[in-house]
Amino acid sequence: MDFNVKKLASDAGVFFTRAVQFTEEKLGQAEKTELDAHLENLIARGDCTKNWTEKIFRQTEVLLQPNPSARIEEFFYEKLDKKAPTRTTNGELLGQYMQDAAKDFGPGTPYGSTLITVGEYQKKLGGSEREFLQSSAVGFLTPLRNFLEGDWRTISKERRLLENRRLDLDVCKARLKKAKLAEAKAAAAPDFQETRPRNYILSASASAVRKLQRTSSLSLSLPFPHSFCLSLFLTVNHLRCLHEFVEAQAVYYAQCHKHMQELQKELSRFPNAFAGNPSTSGLTAGPSPLSGTSAPARPPPPSSSLESVPLKIEEVKPPAIGTRKAKVLYDYDAADTSELSLFADELITVYTVPGMDPDWLVGERGNQKGKVPVTYLELLS
Repeated sequence: MDFNVKKLASDAGVFFTRAVQFTEEKLGQAEKTELDAHLENLIARGDCTKNWTEKIFRQTEVLLQPNPSARIEEFFYEKLDKKAPTRTTNGELLGQYMQDAAKDFGPGTPYGSTLITVGEYQKKLGGSEREFLQSSAVGFLTPLRNFLEGDWRTISKERRLLENRRLDLDVCKARLKKAKLAEAKAAAAPDFQETRPRNYILSASASAVRKLQRTSSLSLSLPFPHSFCLSLFLTVNHLRCLHEFVEAQAVYYAQCHKHMQELQKELSRFPNAFAGNPSTSGLTAGPSPLSGTSAPARPPPPSSSLESVPLKIEEVKPPAIGTRKAKVLYDYDAADTSELSLFADELITVYTVPGMDPDWLVGERGNQKGKVPVTYLELLS
């Protein structure tokens, strides 16, 4: 017990002298031993590596798991060294809901059968997302976490040791400087009774400085630079992990693209699914060359029941009244010579003629004339 009290008192004294030295250095009242420039550069690079690694790690966690509650749950499972329960992805859950809904709507109906097909591919997308999350967690998040929670703690511990050694060295230097000043005063006004003790204090302080200098040199030459070399090596390891993360993303998005192409092929097997409802003819998506919206599907050719006699465009004359201006919403390529090609955002004159299919109008642009689909136009007047 007596030994522990003495050690506690000694540690408290050392802590107090270090705190005084650190405060005086900050206030500019004490000299500070400068570290080697190369070592200072390593320290700065280490701090930069730690700060950016921490930010990248946190944001990657948010990217892979946007739900904060789920992240907290995974954190507790990890700290308790238990395996987290398997979590259903949003795509898999959506696919299951679609397939369950198809049972109520009827698997034999167009909507029910489409729900089953789309639900199946949503599950495939969810499975691809699960594989991406697992590969990213193992190949990218885990190495970053190991660096922050393991290697960086070792580096920080040795860094504190170096700082304490430097403070001890500067404390002894300050004491030695005070002893030399006292020795100079004693030489100016000799006092034979006090000369020996002062020489003894000066010799003891010089011995302590030399001992701390040897200790500090050893601490500078061995563990600390070694840890920072380890830190620089880990940045190379992080680079490799980053490449693996990008590769996992590329595989994931390629799988999603493949699944969506297959889904589109499956849905294209039912081209007449919307034929009975003309008002939904504009729902089939197609790429729009200029705007961010989707162009409507190409309307069906004019019905023979509505046009008993084929319309000859060159013989069509505009009516005296009933012509209107229309703005073209999407580009349209004419299917034959009876149609007029359209360009998005242009203005044309349109009108109808007796017996013409209601999905079509006659459009004129200068000397050009031809049939144009109504769904590609916005009638202005």
